[in-house]
Amino acid sequence: MVKKYFYIFFFFLPAFTSSPQEDINKKKSELEKIKDEIVSLENEINKQTKKENESYAAVENYNKQSHLLNKLISSLRKEEQQKQKEIEKNQNEINEIEKQIELLKKNYAKYVTAIYKYGKLDEMAAVFDSESFEQAALRIKYLQRFSDKREKDLIAFNESKEKLVLLKQKLEKEKNEKSLLVKEKIREESSLKAKLNEKQKILKAIRNNKSELKKELLAKKEAEEQIKNLIAKLIEEERRKEEQRLASINQKNELLPVNENPVTPGYDINLSTAEFELFSSLKGKLMWPVSGGKIIRKFGENKNKQLNTVTINYGVDIKANDLSVKAVAGGVVSAIDYIPGYGSVIIVTHKGDYRTVYSHLSEIYVNEGDRVRAGSLLAKVGESLEGHILHFEIWSARQNQNPETWLTRR
Repeated sequence: MVKKYFYIFFFFLPAFTSSPQEDINKKKSELEKIKDEIVSLENEINKQTKKENESYAAVENYNKQSHLLNKLISSLRKEEQQKQKEIEKNQNEINEIEKQIELLKKNYAKYVTAIYKYGKLDEMAAVFDSESFEQAALRIKYLQRFSDKREKDLIAFNESKEKLVLLKQKLEKEKNEKSLLVKEKIREESSLKAKLNEKQKILKAIRNNKSELKKELLAKKEAEEQIKNLIAKLIEEERRKEEQRLASINQKNELLPVNENPVTPGYDINLSTAEFELFSSLKGKLMWPVSGGKIIRKFGENKNKQLNTVTINYGVDIKANDLSVKAVAGGVVSAIDYIPGYGSVIIVTHKGDYRTVYSHLSEIYVNEGDRVRAGSLLAKVGESLEGHILHFEIWSARQNQNPETWLTRR
């Protein structure tokens, strides 16, 4: 699926920076890597025996494939939106030029009518009938301007007609490109659903297998540390990028030379959370990330009676009835990543150096850099051996918080 249609996407990649070709090549390279990863993971599954495929390792394989497909779909969705904006802009330009052409046609029609009615000799007669030399000179000047205006109107008319033809051709091309993007997005969404269905079959087969349950539990334990490290890395990265963004603004405002206050070229994500509500003010009244969910694993130490093990939970695990995952507060989507044990993970940065983490996701509807409001749809809850469980965390800088003290009481 991916291999067959992937070439289509590269043709439509937009240029966001001062070096369009470099951006296109970079994006193309990134997406080629995603494609190669998916093919490699598919080959692993195809080579394994039925017994090997009925394991937690196979579940993780499908989780990784789903995450990569989500990346492709998000890119296609974003490109489709950009293409729609270009189509609307083109259509507005066409409408404006058609109005200009209509006005020019009316003006020229008036001129033709005047010539037909009075004839060109009247222009010379108007000069010879002048009462004085000054009056004749003024009439000559006026008639010359009128003649120049007619000529300019005719040139503008022809140029507008040519521009209109080109714009209509461009509009048709963009509509065709958007149509191909939509078809490609539908194919990848279909492929994603197929992967999720295959994973569901494996989960059903191994759900009561203690050995596989232990593997999932171990993966989650390791995932907690990875999230902690990711948060720390993200804090440093966000600060660095925000400094670059502000430096770029200062550079433009102060008209500094290029070699002063250098910033990373192509950086276009605004991580400022100034426009949002202060996250700390929401303590105790924070909306839930899923509607009607129930916490099945609390913050801190948790004992698994079935496996007789104790684990540390950095957040809470919520059993979801409604699978829609929503942002608990306004912020910026600062990371979308894959972590074994927790699958696809979304991190949203909030005002006041707070972050919320949403894990165990299947379909993802946002991109890194998106600005979201409280209640904005982020993703859907994925399925694990325990069912549809959302893992949710809250961090204040590098310190994890107990989500139950933040979420509104039910």
